[in-house]
Order: sequence, then C-alpha cells, then structure tokens
Amino acid sequence: MNFPTLSESRRLEMLQPPEGRVRMVLDTDTYNEIDDQFAVVHALLSPDQLNVEAIYAAPFHNTRSVNAEDGMEKSYDEILRLLDFLGVESDGFVYRGSRAFLADGETAVPSEAATDMIERATANTDDPLYVVAVGAITNVASAILLEPEIIKNVVVVWLGGNPLYWSHTREFNLAQDIHAARVVLDCGVPFVHLPARGVVSHLHTTVAEMERYVQGQGKIGDYLVEIFKDYHKDHFGWSKVIWDISATAYLVNSSWVPTEIVHSPILTDAVTWSFDNGRHLMRVATSVNRDAIFRDLFQKLQQAS
Repeated sequence: MNFPTLSESRRLEMLQPPEGRVRMVLDTDTYNEIDDQFAVVHALLSPDQLNVEAIYAAPFHNTRSVNAEDGMEKSYDEILRLLDFLGVESDGFVYRGSRAFLADGETAVPSEAATDMIERATANTDDPLYVVAVGAITNVASAILLEPEIIKNVVVVWLGGNPLYWSHTREFNLAQDIHAARVVLDCGVPFVHLPARGVVSHLHTTVAEMERYVQGQGKIGDYLVEIFKDYHKDHFGWSKVIWDISATAYLVNSSWVPTEIVHSPILTDAVTWSFDNGRHLMRVATSVNRDAIFRDLFQKLQQAS
C-alpha cells in the first residue's frame, strides 16, 4: 500500500501538544471492560477543551463478547446507554464500527465509523481532527486504507501496545488486530502512542475513592460506581486501572501526559518492537500525572450533577 508523503516538518508541526479547544472523535470498545466508559464521560464533560464530533464503536473479542462483531455491537449499545445517562442526543453522533478485524495490511473493513471519519477529516483541512482510539485500531486503519489522504489532516492518539523498552507488546488492544496496528505505525500519520504497561498503568483508583467522589454525581456517576464495583468481587486491597482516560487527558491538558519524540517502531511478527532510526517520527507518552487526571474527572462529574 502506498501512502501519501507527509514532510517531517509538517508531521512534527501536527505533533505539537494540543493547545486550546480541539476537534476530536472517540473510537472506543466501550463494553470491553469498564475504563472506556470513563473516557467517554471525561470527553463529553470537557467541552471547553474538546469538541467531540462523533463516537465510534470499535470491535473487540474476549469473554464479554462472542466475536469481534458482537463486541462492536455491545460497545455501540453501551455508548447509547452512557449518552442516555448524560442527556446527550445520539442521532448523527454515534456510529457502528468494523464487524471484523483486518485480514491483512491492505484490505479495509468498511463501516459507518470509517466513512464518517473520512468525511470529517476531509471536510475541514484547517484544523486537524484528533482521532482518539482506545481499543483495537481497526476502524482507524480501515479509514486510512479507504482514503490514505486523510493522514494529512488527522492526528491519531492511541492507547495500545507496551513501551518501546518492554520485552513484548502483546497488549490487548494491539494484539487483537496486529495488521491494523502496522498500518497506523507504517503509514506516516501523525501519531501519539500511549503505552499500557509502566505508563498508563499508573491510573489506578479504588472503591473508596469512587464512593467518595463519584457516587451520587447524577445517574452517570452512580452507573460508573456500579460497573466499577461489579468488575471485581473482592474489593479488599483492590484497585483498578482506568486506562482510557489517559487519552482524553492528553487532549485536555497535555502536561498531565508527558511525551517525547521518537522514531516510529517496527511491529514484528513476534509482537515485539524493532527499530530503524530512518523511519518517520511520532510522539510517545512516558508517564501520567495520575492525581491531576482523576481530579479533573471528579471535578467535572461534580459540576455536571
């Protein structure tokens, strides 16, 4: 697959940490566990920083789904449930994504989400569209394969894989669709990588904290606490990572998610990272400010209730 050429200077310009209110779409496997729900809520409760133009249901396959398509449909239904609790209209705002993972690195899986992403990326070329993905990156890769020119107008922010120094990168989001991950890593799109282990994994919270700051904050607050508690039976000494709010936090305040510029790695067949300093540049997160991110989420929930 031949992708458009994006100059390194233009790519670095687009990779500057965002300032002011940004256009974004959120691509989420919302029913996969419970962290996506927090990211959806955080995004929608941050209108001063984020103009959320659309939400896409991403495929996933684990014990909570029969297959990738079932995971996508369950995620779609979960997005609608969250919007209902928040009083947000879903028509023309929520789109179904891919019904399967990519079979190879050249064949897209068409979907409403991919079509909408292309339309939004090409309709406004003055302000970049931030594509925030917190699941398997199938929808994003499919949109790029269907219309490669969009890499000139989008910045992809993805939580997937492990840090470049990790012994492997068999993280759930990446391992589900290795072909899609390769497309995004290789195509040259301006790309912000949020690694899971050792970086985003610091975003832990507890039942006690959830009860103190989220319980009673409207229907959505009570729902978040309910699914948080239901996720694990034994709460004694237990905490849960809310991975996906790292992606919304980066756009709300990039200082909460410090990053650095590196060369895009090569994803090997062994699902490890390999390196070539001749490859294009990307941005990668090195840490997260756990307290600032949760404080922002908790405050916005309280203000909205």
